[in-house]
Amino acid sequence: MKFILFLVLIVSALAVPTIRRFDREKVLRVRLQNEKQVSILKNLDDTYLFDFWHPSSIHDVIPKMDVDFHVTEDQFQHIQSVLEKNEVQYKVLIYDLQEEIEKQFDVKDDFPGRYSYSKYNDWSKIVAWTERMTEKHPELISRVEIGKTEENNPMYVLKVGKKSGQRRAIFMDCGIHAREWISPAFCQWFVYQAAKTYGRNKIMTKLLDRLNFYVLPVFNVDGYIWSWTKERMWRKNRAKTSDSKCIGVDLNRNFNASWGSKLGTSNPCSEVYRGTKPESEKETQAVVKFIQRHIDQIEAYVSVHSFSQMLMFPYGHSNKPVQNEEELSKISRIATEMLATRYETQYVYGSIAKTIYPTSGSSTDWAYNIGIKRSFAFELRDKGKYGFLLPESQIKATCKETMLAVKSIAKYVLKNPSPILK
Repeated sequence: MKFILFLVLIVSALAVPTIRRFDREKVLRVRLQNEKQVSILKNLDDTYLFDFWHPSSIHDVIPKMDVDFHVTEDQFQHIQSVLEKNEVQYKVLIYDLQEEIEKQFDVKDDFPGRYSYSKYNDWSKIVAWTERMTEKHPELISRVEIGKTEENNPMYVLKVGKKSGQRRAIFMDCGIHAREWISPAFCQWFVYQAAKTYGRNKIMTKLLDRLNFYVLPVFNVDGYIWSWTKERMWRKNRAKTSDSKCIGVDLNRNFNASWGSKLGTSNPCSEVYRGTKPESEKETQAVVKFIQRHIDQIEAYVSVHSFSQMLMFPYGHSNKPVQNEEELSKISRIATEMLATRYETQYVYGSIAKTIYPTSGSSTDWAYNIGIKRSFAFELRDKGKYGFLLPESQIKATCKETMLAVKSIAKYVLKNPSPILK
């Protein structure tokens, strides 16, 4: 009996994946001068399948672009040798990834048990927080479950605004990519500040009296949980694919917006794998259905990502300007100028394809195509020093400045009702 129990314990231990460590792994930045150097990096990627941080895939790499990618300790020596041999400019941004992961938690918890907006919160804390916020501010905040994830976790949207009457709305999502932790931190900050300053701050009171905000604090719940419990640098969701060794779909390549174009990839091992068809993923389906049900109200769409300090608008899949590019550029200019007034953080703005890189299947393009003509994507701090590992000590400042930009977009929407809406 003891022997059987011993075997059961061993099997159980083997069945639970261990937390992946990143000791002595590095993040490199290369500046590729020409197509020859681009093809050298592509050849290296064919061998090693890099984890690209910026841009998000080898397909997006072009000459004169800064390319950030993560390499393991075993890979580094050979990669360094190839880069030097071919005179490719490079520098090491992060020397020990595991160290940076641990240093990210640099804010002391002075009040254990109290919810902290200057710390990163895991999924269980966020769920409990959504419930508390609705109980504490029932006149202003309500919670709706819009669907389930691949692993059967609930997806919650918080409706923020006065409950009376049918009003125009802004939809905002955070955490579509699991490892971008500053993104869900901002959605939590937004809801908290909206409730806290309602009745005290003139602008916020006016916005919540006349607009609703639909806030999805964590889009990619399964991936977010995995990034906390198993692998900090996880990006995709946790769906099974045709390759048993490669899990997950990039939810921001899964929307029905130029989905099948050559910009996307059907390789399930890629970090930007688009899935088997548009809206193949439960998470995408849930968001699509919710937005379509409220399409008559939703005037603006805001998707929050990190990193790069950018505010972008459609299109990602084409260099062709959208019909109201002038308006979107004006809104973005005002929003980024407002953002900079707090800490002088500089953002660039423009269309997705021209500002960051061409991409297909994005939520921002999809929202625009179905009639939400004020459609935006933020890339929050920073520009690569920390990348996805922005320290907790920067959460508050990042959220405060981003809040100014989002309020600026909302004020514009309030003053300029969309003629597209019925």
